[in-house]
Amino acid sequence: MRLASIHRYPVKSTSGHALARAEVEPWGLAGDRRYLVVDQDGAMLTARTFPRLLACVPELDGDALVLTGPHMPPLRVVPAAARTTVRVWRNDVELTDCGDDAAAWLSALLDRPTRLMWLDDPTRRPVNPDYGRDDDRVNLADACPLLLTTTASLRRLDDWMAETAAERGEERPAPLDMRRFRPNVVVDDVPTPFDEDSWKRIRIGAVDFRVVKGCDRCVLPTVDPVTRVSGKEPTRTLARHRRWDGKVWFGVNLIPDGRGTIAQGDRVTVL
Repeated sequence: MRLASIHRYPVKSTSGHALARAEVEPWGLAGDRRYLVVDQDGAMLTARTFPRLLACVPELDGDALVLTGPHMPPLRVVPAAARTTVRVWRNDVELTDCGDDAAAWLSALLDRPTRLMWLDDPTRRPVNPDYGRDDDRVNLADACPLLLTTTASLRRLDDWMAETAAERGEERPAPLDMRRFRPNVVVDDVPTPFDEDSWKRIRIGAVDFRVVKGCDRCVLPTVDPVTRVSGKEPTRTLARHRRWDGKVWFGVNLIPDGRGTIAQGDRVTVL
C-alpha cells in the first residue's frame, strides 16, 4: 500500500490543498486546522451550515495566512494578540483573534458578521478521552489529529451509488471527488475496500499512528466542494451499506505516535 495524497486545511471548514510532503506533529499535520471562523457571538461556523466557506482558499505563507476568495482581493492575515474562549464541539478552547481586516473579509464572503480565530497553542485541546490518551492533543479538527481514507473504499462507494441510481431509474452518478470527505491522508493499493475498518496501528513512511475510531459522517460530504451544491449522495447510499449506531461511516481517525515527515508515495504498513 502507498500514500496516494496528503491534504491540509489551514482554516477549518474551508477549502484545502494537496501537499507533496508534510510534517506530522502530535496534534495533526503542521498547519492543519489551526484557524476557524466564528459568528458575532463567538460560536463556531462550519460548511455544514455555511457551504460558501468552501469558496475560501487559505494558504500558509511563513507565519502568515493568505485568504483568497471570489468576492475580494486576497488578504494576508497575521493574528493579533487578543484571546477569546471558543466552544469547539465538546471543548472550551482559548483562541487568538485575527483582527478586523480578516473579520471584514470573511463577513463579506458569508454576508454575516464573523471573526477569524487562531489556535496559537495546539497543546490546549485534548483528544476525547474515549479515544485518546491523557496526553493526546488535537488541532481544531472535529475529533482526532488526522483522517485517513482509501481509494478502494471510494471506488466501492461509487459502485454502490451506481447500483442505487439504477434501482431508482436515475442517471448514473459521476464518481465522487475524495475532497468531499476532507481526508488528511489517502491510501492507495488497499486490497479490500473498507479494510481500514480493522486496522489498529499503521506506519506511513517512518511515522507510526494509532487507528482509534471510524469516522461518522455529517452532512458535509453531500456538498460538492467545487459547486457547493448539496444533494442526497453519498449519505443516501452510505445509509444502505455503512450504517450502524445510528450513523454513517467512511474513513478512520488517526493519532500520531511521534513526529516525522510523510511524503506522497510513502509505503503504508499495517502493524
